Amino acid sequence: MAKSATQGGIPTANIKRKKTFRLGHDLRTQLELMTMLWPAIIMIVIFDFIPMSGLLMAFKAYDPISGFKGIFTSQWNNFENFMMIFRHFEFWPMVRNTLGINLLGSLVGIPVTLIFALLLNEIQNAKFKSFVQTVTYLPHFLSWVIFGGLFITLLNPDGGIVNFLLLKLGLIDEAILFLGEPKYFWGIAIGTNLLKEIGWGAILYLAAMAGIDQSLYEAAAIDGASRLKRMLHITLPGILPTVMILVIFAISGMLNNNFSQIYVLQNSLNLPTSQVIDTYVYRTGLGQFQFASATAIGLMKSVFALALLLGANYLSKKLTKSGLF
Repeated sequence: MAKSATQGGIPTANIKRKKTFRLGHDLRTQLELMTMLWPAIIMIVIFDFIPMSGLLMAFKAYDPISGFKGIFTSQWNNFENFMMIFRHFEFWPMVRNTLGINLLGSLVGIPVTLIFALLLNEIQNAKFKSFVQTVTYLPHFLSWVIFGGLFITLLNPDGGIVNFLLLKLGLIDEAILFLGEPKYFWGIAIGTNLLKEIGWGAILYLAAMAGIDQSLYEAAAIDGASRLKRMLHITLPGILPTVMILVIFAISGMLNNNFSQIYVLQNSLNLPTSQVIDTYVYRTGLGQFQFASATAIGLMKSVFALALLLGANYLSKKLTKSGLF
């Protein structure tokens, strides 16, 4: 007589029946929860997957007059749209501005935010700590139209508080048009973004610090370790995975600028140092109706961002044994 197949001493047929029963039981008991997912799934399909058909424009001689149908009916031109981008006189200055603002912003922003979080974590007075934390993360909830407009007013050469103080202190002889001088734009962009996001970024580090075993600090204090040594040898190693994840995100987003910030602070006078990929795509696509070129550069940026993400994660796993995946 043929023996029935078994798995761990249990007949395979019984295992299959149990799995089928469990699946049916889950569908019946969790039907309400699964139903709640459908609106989100539908939204993802409509706004994420269906628009991906527009990527075809990057490889076609698309004419906006042809409308949606033209995405599929236009003639293929292979990589001509990509070659046009590389040949454009604004391409390399635009890449330089994008990388420069992001790279310098990360080199300044990540350490400053980390140091701020470490110092904030050392504050013993709970009320004062809560006050500082609240004041510093409130700007995160302001739109760049409001926050950027505030700094435009502060930097205004006609009545702006910055020029007024510099003139009174004798540091300058005449008012400076900060947003009209290209050489100041990178510093303004990095500084304003840091002021707006330092409190919000510190929350991530503080959350990671809250998960560190407090007995480690107590043992170190008994052994005579100072606050600085406890910070260096307990806190920093404890939040290293969180730091590395934020570094990976920063590297993968090296080609992405805060469009709202740049668009608000940008003007025709500072364009040589303020034109970045995101504003170029906006101006080319919606301003000049060159949808094929805008799609091509957007696709190219996404491919490079994916490569940077994988590379940064690989290096992080090699060097620190922690990564995003």
